[in-house]
Amino acid sequence: MRVLHCSDVHLTQDYFSTPLRQLGWRRSIALLELKLGGRAAAYAAAADSLRRIVADLERHRAGHLVVSGDLTAYAMESEFQLARDALSPVAENPGRCTVIPGNHDFYTPRARADRLFERAFGHLLESDFPEYASEGPYPFVRLLGEEAAVVGLCSARVPPFPGLSYGFIGKRQLESLRRLVEDPRLRQRAILVAVHHAPRSRSGGRDRALHGLLDAGELLKALPGPRFAVLHGHIHHRYHHDADESRPHLFGAGSSTQAGREGYWLIEVRDGKVAGGTEHAPGE
Repeated sequence: MRVLHCSDVHLTQDYFSTPLRQLGWRRSIALLELKLGGRAAAYAAAADSLRRIVADLERHRAGHLVVSGDLTAYAMESEFQLARDALSPVAENPGRCTVIPGNHDFYTPRARADRLFERAFGHLLESDFPEYASEGPYPFVRLLGEEAAVVGLCSARVPPFPGLSYGFIGKRQLESLRRLVEDPRLRQRAILVAVHHAPRSRSGGRDRALHGLLDAGELLKALPGPRFAVLHGHIHHRYHHDADESRPHLFGAGSSTQAGREGYWLIEVRDGKVAGGTEHAPGE
């Protein structure tokens, strides 16, 4: 079977016509990144790119779509609605789509408290093995046919200050993950673990401290061998680190809708193992 993996689509509303009192101080600081950093221009066509990625599911005969976080620019309710609309119709069906939050989806304490991500995508967080949920709905398990399963983790946390974008999975989720990969119902399946933050950078080392996944080592130890893959985003470069007997495949989807860098992974699962992946551009 085939799984399409994209990430960091950053659907962006028009921040420059939004009153500052509606944005709040955190998003007001982000206006500099949008304008001077070029982020607004880079994601002006993000919704169209995401729609083309969804259309590619049928063209590639992929059975499932995984979006590993950062669906929004800065966690505005309108951006979550844009993402839900762009992912339609697969976002209506947990059997066809897995979505987890990224740090941009929890950008402000209010967005987190108001559960904006869950209001848009909570139906996709339901688990086939709910007994393993240990932090809200995470980790959740989605069985895919007879040979694969997706496990959704949450590494995204509300940052104490804009620019601090590190994340962590936490002891409760990691312990549940260690137990569920030993579940007899999963032993003959490839397990694709979706998490937002990158366990390893493009060069193969740890990401920098204020940007990285703090408990990356514990995650990788829990997933030894080519039966496992970690599907992540956060780092806006697309790369794949192959598995060996002690570590899983790592698929970094980059930023799938960023102008000039649009793309995603098409991951092959055969005989209960992750057989590899190929990189594609939307509509390619």
